[in-house]
Amino acid sequence: MSDHESLVAEIASLKAMLEDERARSERVREKAFDTLYEELKQYKEDALFQAEKPLLLDLLLFYDSMLWFHKSLAESGGDAEAQVDGFQYLLDELIEVLYRRDVHPTESADFFDKSKHKAVKVVDVEDRDGDQRIAQVLKRGFQRSGKVLRPEEVVIQRWKGGKN
Repeated sequence: MSDHESLVAEIASLKAMLEDERARSERVREKAFDTLYEELKQYKEDALFQAEKPLLLDLLLFYDSMLWFHKSLAESGGDAEAQVDGFQYLLDELIEVLYRRDVHPTESADFFDKSKHKAVKVVDVEDRDGDQRIAQVLKRGFQRSGKVLRPEEVVIQRWKGGKN
């Protein structure tokens, strides 16, 4: 074999070794990325679980309260006062769960404020002083961190203002 042929064979051998090394390196890199993606997926799932866990535990406490109420209804034998007291207890428990999430009922107001209220019905009034006054709250509003989470749904009064 000539020097030239020997050199060509050696270059071919080196080329094959480099291609094998590149393929091996690619497999290692793919495995590393797969491992990294799996770890990130697990981290994301764990972070979501940890973020939701306090709310879920509060909801489970509320569930326990509802079971207690159901049992007390069965034992009360139709005593309306006991039923009303039990239901009020459930409402208080739910409000407590909301407070733990920094959710508070909207403070009551006498007059319509479009930033906090949603007018779902309007009733005419003869008295000018009654204009924009809240006649009835249909659904209580809630805020979180000073921002409206759900506007209070209200019936407002509107002064007819000389209409015939």
